[in-house]
This record gives sequence, C-alpha cells and structure tokens, in this order.
Amino acid sequence: MSTIVNGAMTFPGNVIDPFTIVDTFGADALRFYCAREVSFGQDGPVSEATFATRYETELANELGNLASRTLSMIGRYREGRIPDGELDEDLAGDFEGLDGSVCALLDRAELTQALEIVWQRVRRLNRYVEERKPWGQAKDPARATELDQTLASLAEGLRVVGVLLHPYLPASTTKLLAALGAPDTSLHAARYGHRGTSGTVGPLEPLFPKR
Repeated sequence: MSTIVNGAMTFPGNVIDPFTIVDTFGADALRFYCAREVSFGQDGPVSEATFATRYETELANELGNLASRTLSMIGRYREGRIPDGELDEDLAGDFEGLDGSVCALLDRAELTQALEIVWQRVRRLNRYVEERKPWGQAKDPARATELDQTLASLAEGLRVVGVLLHPYLPASTTKLLAALGAPDTSLHAARYGHRGTSGTVGPLEPLFPKR
C-alpha cells in the first residue's frame, strides 16, 4: 500500500513528491496521473518519469492540443461561432452510450477504467481532426457545409469529454467548458448531441503548458 513519508507519496521502490508536482503542474495533473497510472484501490509503481510522460503526451499533447486547435479553428474559420449544422453520424457513433458506460464504471468505483474509455474518445477526436483536415475544407468555399459539420462535431465531442473528465480535471475542464460556452458539468449534459452551448467560443489559455 502507498504511504506518506516526509511529505512524499511512496510505493515499494518508488517516490514522488506530490507538493512539488502540484506547485509546478497543478493539482489536476497529479489527480489525473494517480487515476491513470494505478488502478483505483490497487498498488502500483509511480515515478517522476512516468508522470512527465503522462503530462506531456496525454494532457499537453492530446487533450490540451485538441482543445487549442478546435477553439482556434472555430475562431479563425467561423469568427468564434460554433456552427449549428448536423453532427457527423460516424463520430456520433463513437460516442453512443459513453455517458452510461462511464456512470456504470464510476458506480463500481472503477475510476481508472472509466478514465480510459473517456481518453479513447480524446484520441478519437484527434484522429478526426487529421481525417477531416478542416484547414483543407476551409480553402474551398464549396466545402463550407462540410467544414461546418467538422467544426460542430469537434466542438460537441470536446464538450462531452470535458464533462466526463470533470471529476478528474475539475479546474482544467471548468476553463475548457467555459471557453466552449457550455459550463454545465452535470452528467445529464454528457450525452453527445446534447450541445447546450451558447454558440460562441471564448479565449482559452493553454490548459497544460509545456514545462
């Protein structure tokens, strides 16, 4: 089992200083790492190296970059307005039933497993950006409807993962959802297609700056 020794969280052969991590990276990053790295209620190894990897590859590159790119493209291509057109049915299929699955896992205190299935959707949204290439759609006026669908679908997917990640990253997702004009963090808002945004995106500082 883990213990606290001189302010450091220790596991057999492993030590990290939670106070230093919180001071440098914030409490959200530490909370995420603990839930992501070791299954809730189980023993497992932790280290500064694996924390740094999780922070850079997942928080900064995957979620942080997704948020930045999505909001930036909505600002650049649609003057900050989230298009209200139809959402991409293929992407919607990847989110179908996600809220119920997450709730069921959380009810069983399977926090790590719930985080994993949400994170699969973070990665799916990043792939969606590369598949749809909205920067290419924006160059062709004939593809305006296609671009609207891409941006609306990205914004909705980002909103859903923001709601579902709120228990793990409360400070960061509060900022993200506010920038999306969708501050509701209740589970009933976690259904893809619920939308519930003001329709206008706001500024967002980098959620997880590189250190």
